[in-house]
Amino acid sequence: MKIKNQGYNICFAVIILVLAAMPLLLSAGVITSSSFILFLGKCIAFSIVAIGLDLIWGYTGILSLGHGLYFALGGYAMAMYLKLQATNGKVTSFMQTGGFTDLPLIWKPFLCTPLAFALIMLIPVVVSGLVGYFIFKNRVKGVYFSIISQALTWAAYSLFTGLQSYTGGNVGITEMSSVLGSIKGSAHQTNMFIMFYSSLVILVVVYAVSYGLVHTKFGRLLIAIRDGENRTYFSGYKVSTYKNFIYILSAVFAAIAGEIFVNFNGSITPTQMTISYSITMVIWVAVGGRNCLVGGVIGAFLINLCDYNFSSGAMVEIWQYILGAIFVVTILFFKGGLVGIIRDQLPMAIRKVTGKEAG
Repeated sequence: MKIKNQGYNICFAVIILVLAAMPLLLSAGVITSSSFILFLGKCIAFSIVAIGLDLIWGYTGILSLGHGLYFALGGYAMAMYLKLQATNGKVTSFMQTGGFTDLPLIWKPFLCTPLAFALIMLIPVVVSGLVGYFIFKNRVKGVYFSIISQALTWAAYSLFTGLQSYTGGNVGITEMSSVLGSIKGSAHQTNMFIMFYSSLVILVVVYAVSYGLVHTKFGRLLIAIRDGENRTYFSGYKVSTYKNFIYILSAVFAAIAGEIFVNFNGSITPTQMTISYSITMVIWVAVGGRNCLVGGVIGAFLINLCDYNFSSGAMVEIWQYILGAIFVVTILFFKGGLVGIIRDQLPMAIRKVTGKEAG
């Protein structure tokens, strides 16, 4: 088991080193487009979401189909702060269209930088804490939890699109720079590199915290809840507390990811809060591999790199069908994802072949 865990860490370290080399390759002229670095920055954000989902799904057995909600909450909180920085604290165009001449009360806390960054963490903690408390206390689990998480995401999506004067409606909040200022174009390459490497450090910290957590007694209890919740409950453990804690932690990771995404993307829309977006996040973990953390990172980068290359041109009309087929095949035949294929199926196939040859 120690060798396998070390293998996961080595794989993650290789991914980090490859990512760290990308800005250097841009400076050397090997990579010609800075937009690719911005895209990789967004993939770093997606990887953080995937790690959080693996904690709650892969290790605890709770399938959340609504983590796009927390991703968008973190994204909107960061976007509100950045938008006010861009307008010097004045009302935005969509507020003016809605009849506002002064900032709405809900926007005013984001004028203060420390408070804004505190709210980015606090909002998902409060929302996920309340949701988790009532759901897990009533021992709602399995498909019922998945349906409720979808319903909550849909309700939030409807709310954000309906409150156009406050959130920008379907268009969302756009035309923002990052916390460092503009990161687009060769003139702002230094800002882009700082933002990229800062995000990479956050990914490493999230992975390290998650890895440390799952290799403690707490992590073993999460696995025990996944494999036998009733047995764990009757052993004297307050299962709902453990489930609520890991749910909140995964929500915070999603919010952090949303914050990073907005800095690289320059906008946030209700699209990031849709049910389909949340399901796509689950696909990242399923394809990469559950119950190993690095699998989610691999899946997030792989699926989004494919989307980056196939979502235009001849593949644009069928790419979503291909993605759906990959998900179905993975769930039916390769439950361990790509990591499981390399770790389990491939060695088994080699042993069968070599065994037959020896026979």
